[in-house]
Amino acid sequence: MNRKYLFLILVFVMVLGMIGLPTVHADYTLVWSDEFDGSAVNTNNWTFETGGGGWGNNELQYYKANNATVSGGVLTITAKRESYGGYAYTSARLKTQNKRTWTYGRVIARLKVPKGQGLWPAFWMLGNNISSVSWPRCGEIDIMEHVNTDDLCYGTIHWDCNGYANYGGSRLVLNHVDTWNNYRIDWTPSYIRWFVNGNQYWEANIANSINSTEEFHRPFFILLNLAVGGNWPGSPNSSTPFPAKYQIDYVRVYQQN
Repeated sequence: MNRKYLFLILVFVMVLGMIGLPTVHADYTLVWSDEFDGSAVNTNNWTFETGGGGWGNNELQYYKANNATVSGGVLTITAKRESYGGYAYTSARLKTQNKRTWTYGRVIARLKVPKGQGLWPAFWMLGNNISSVSWPRCGEIDIMEHVNTDDLCYGTIHWDCNGYANYGGSRLVLNHVDTWNNYRIDWTPSYIRWFVNGNQYWEANIANSINSTEEFHRPFFILLNLAVGGNWPGSPNSSTPFPAKYQIDYVRVYQQN
C-alpha cells in the first residue's frame, strides 16, 4: 500500500479513537453529571434524607448517611440488617432537591441493583415544588424501580388528576438486573419515554398537559435510594441477602440543543 495512504488511514483511526463513539444523539448536550470519582458523596449535588418509615410506604429501614459510600468511581448504597432508631434495617436515600433541578431532558444512570425478597432500589424524580403542593400534585417520575427477586424493571409516573393517578409499564432486563445496565428517560414537552440499555419499552403522553399532567412541565429533582420492605415488595425473609448493595456508576442529565 502507498505509504501516503497508509499514513492517512492511521491518522483517521487515531482521530476516531480520540473522539470516541457517541453515547447520545447529537441533538443532546450534557448539562450535569455525577461520575462518583471522589472518595465521598458530593454534597454540592446531593442531600441525604434521614429517618424511618418510608414517607407513607411503610418501609422497614432507617435512612442514614453513612450507608452511602463512594469508591472506585462507584456510589454504593448498602442496606443492612441492623437495629437503628427503632427499625430493624438501615439504608440510604439521596436527593438533588434545591441543588440540581431540570425541566425536560434525557436522564440516565448506569446501575447494578440487588435482588432479594423485600429489597426495593429506585432511581426516580420528584417535582421540586413538593414542599408547597405535596405529593402527588408535585408529580413523580420513576425511571427505574425493582422489587424482590425477578429481573423486571418498572417505569411509572404518578400525578394528581382529580385524585391520585399513575401510569407505567415494565421490562424484562435480559442482562439481569444484578449486572450493570443503563436506565433512562427521554422527557420532552410532548412525552416521557422509558429505556433499558437503549431499548424503549414505555411511553406517556403529556402533550398540552393532557389528563391533567401539568406537573410534568415543571422542574424536577433526582433521588436514589434502596428501601427495605414496604407496601409493594413486602418484608424480607431468611433468604434475603444482607448486606445488600445498590451500585451507581454515574448519573447524567442531557438536554436538547
